[in-house]
Amino acid sequence: MSRTDDKLLELNQPRLWSGVNAFRTDPLLVDLTSAMNRTLRDDFDVIGRYVTSHEAQELARMANQSPPILHTHGPRGERLDMVEYHPAWHALMRRSMAAGLHSSVWENLPDARGQDHKARAVRFYLTAQLECGHLCPLTMTSASVAALMASPRVQNEWAPKILSRKYDSSNRPAMQKSAVTLGMGMTEKQGGTDVRANTSTATRVGEGIYRLSGHKWFMSAPMSDAFVMLAQMPEGMGCFLVPRLLEDGSANGLQFQRLKDKVGNRSNASSEVEFTDAFGFLLGDPGAGIRTVLEMVTLTRLDCALASAGMMRASMAEAVHHVRGRAVFGNKLIDQPVMTRVLADMALDVAAATALSFRLAEAFDRARDNPADAAYARVMTPVVKYWVCKMAPSLIYEAMECIGGSGYVEERPIARHYREAPVNAIWEGSGNVMALDVVRVLERGKDLFEMVFATLERDLGPSGKKTIEVLRAAMALCERDEGAARLLVEQMALAAAAAELYRMGAGKIADAFLESRLTGGWRNTYGVLDARFDCRYLLDLLYPAVD
Repeated sequence: MSRTDDKLLELNQPRLWSGVNAFRTDPLLVDLTSAMNRTLRDDFDVIGRYVTSHEAQELARMANQSPPILHTHGPRGERLDMVEYHPAWHALMRRSMAAGLHSSVWENLPDARGQDHKARAVRFYLTAQLECGHLCPLTMTSASVAALMASPRVQNEWAPKILSRKYDSSNRPAMQKSAVTLGMGMTEKQGGTDVRANTSTATRVGEGIYRLSGHKWFMSAPMSDAFVMLAQMPEGMGCFLVPRLLEDGSANGLQFQRLKDKVGNRSNASSEVEFTDAFGFLLGDPGAGIRTVLEMVTLTRLDCALASAGMMRASMAEAVHHVRGRAVFGNKLIDQPVMTRVLADMALDVAAATALSFRLAEAFDRARDNPADAAYARVMTPVVKYWVCKMAPSLIYEAMECIGGSGYVEERPIARHYREAPVNAIWEGSGNVMALDVVRVLERGKDLFEMVFATLERDLGPSGKKTIEVLRAAMALCERDEGAARLLVEQMALAAAAAELYRMGAGKIADAFLESRLTGGWRNTYGVLDARFDCRYLLDLLYPAVD
């Protein structure tokens, strides 16, 4: 400990949450990965040490305090359409691409075979505890492979570059680079989430080749090497891969109008773009664009949940560490009964969000061979995305309040997490969109729901039957009243989270979550756990003290 640290401790100021292992100090995550092979766990250990290191935290700070800059024109008046990123952004991208966050689910590596999504989920969850802005292009790049699979010719050409782990930020044609990243352009001014209202058009000029004209209202990571876009064609909505540069290095008709000045996600550029006669390759069948892009969107929704869970975990770890080291009214802050109860209550939600997100990743891994997991992945993706992402802003704020006034300063990582948290609830489908997605599945039939309910009832044990009765009642209400969709989604999320905690063997944590969330009264704030639960035990179990 340095002399400065000694002095701060004398002044009742705990050391910062830094230089610890975010993997090893997370008992739930260690348990979730205990059956994975040693090579993977060693990899998680390395990332866990890195994300709280001073070096990594400085990169995250610099990347967010120096947002990207758009250069539309050069000194001769020529169009440039270039976005300049801080070197810290490139350092984060280089590290995360080397870890395979953009590619590993498609690599079929022996160490992760059969659990590719879960292994990547661990890396993604840990990295989200450091910085989420740079994860945006990595999420889209990874998910884009699902859309490219609809066109084998395009996939064969682009996949080797996507699967490369050697980051290349140069402004060159995609096929001349060591690795590429892909972005997404779906929403437009007049429609937003209603992509069927898009007005961008695609005109056929050759076999599988089209020219696109129009605009995109929100296109993230504009320096990506290509973008998956939706555009109208005579047969209906089409899905296209649109390179940013042509093979000769010239622009492909994309002109960036401005970068969004966002609440959070500051390190990442998000643009408005107009395009005229931009070449694009058709993905999937003509007119089947929405169906083609849906699997890509589904994969991004898993990442939204993982990132939100990761930020909540990091914020809670920071808050618990702080209250362990700070004294107030004669006792350590963590020993004050009200504070203990607030933190324990929050810890239950973080544990549930983490368990539920990884359960979804496991379902993705097993969906191809197991109908029950396929049903879980289809029904629960919007449910998990809705609940985990929607919970993050309020929980991170509460963690900030536990720290107090010094939590409300930009020097702490929690400030970055707080500004970042809302984006995942909005991106790739807001809460209402997720709720309506669940209703659409219900309208097509109850079979998938019944498969999910059977799994939940089994894992919930003695409380399973009654819980499923409540879910069926909520489902029946939704069939009569679409406006009740959020009620069904929230109840399903709570039941599924409790079921997963029980399946993991999380005993008292599962009991406390179920009794306070599923059988208790209305809860509007944290800290209302009653005295039946040993709050200090729950807190110490989930957040062990670190020297």
